[in-house]
Amino acid sequence: MTISLDCEIFYPDSDGQPMADNTLQFRWIVLIKENLELLFADQPDVFVAGDLLWYPVEGRPEIRVAPDALVAFGRPKGERGSYKQWEEDNISPQVVFEILSPGNRLAEMGKKQQFYDDYGVEEYYIYNPNRNDLHGLYRTAEGLRPIEEIQNWTSPRLGIRFVLSGTTLELYRPDGRPFLSFLELEQRAEQERQRAELERQRAEQERQRAEQADQRAEQERQRAEQANQRAELEQQQAEQERQRAERLAAKLRALGIDPES
Repeated sequence: MTISLDCEIFYPDSDGQPMADNTLQFRWIVLIKENLELLFADQPDVFVAGDLLWYPVEGRPEIRVAPDALVAFGRPKGERGSYKQWEEDNISPQVVFEILSPGNRLAEMGKKQQFYDDYGVEEYYIYNPNRNDLHGLYRTAEGLRPIEEIQNWTSPRLGIRFVLSGTTLELYRPDGRPFLSFLELEQRAEQERQRAELERQRAEQERQRAEQADQRAEQERQRAEQANQRAELEQQQAEQERQRAERLAAKLRALGIDPES
């Protein structure tokens, strides 16, 4: 008799390697991953992750890689211990990023490029922040091929634009806004809050000035009304005096006295 024992295959959530070798590499990984999440925050079917193990083949846990950042279109957001492609409608991440450190070796990066080529990545970007050096590849009918002119390149999938200045890489969203760190975002948010508070204060001052002007106008109206009332009262008093004078003159004439003499 043959007894078959089913053995569950283990897919580790970690490869035991650090996410980054230094603070500069870590900063760039976080910058790209978090800004991509912000970019697609309103699209529930775009999954963004950083340093997440990707297993493209069921039953082969040794075939794996952990891109510094990946974007998978057509997959829901949510927490994952790893990206098991057969559990993701067999959709491979379409865009991956690698941030190089001095410890990266050409052979290692060559293996990663072959992996991404073999398993369907459409766009692959490699940035070396120490050298300010950017390379990109995109999928053609022949597989991943280098982007000949990366300066001002716009990603077909992400819509972001790559600009290499003299000292660093600048990334721009489709609406032209730059990728910013959390510190820069917080500083800009604080500046916006301060500007909004100044606008609120100016609006309040304008409201108070308008209210004071209304009060002055109301006071002027009341003074004018009081002046009209005084003029009417004086007119009434003058009319009453005239009528009394006419009555007196009539009485005098009735007595045979000329009131004019």
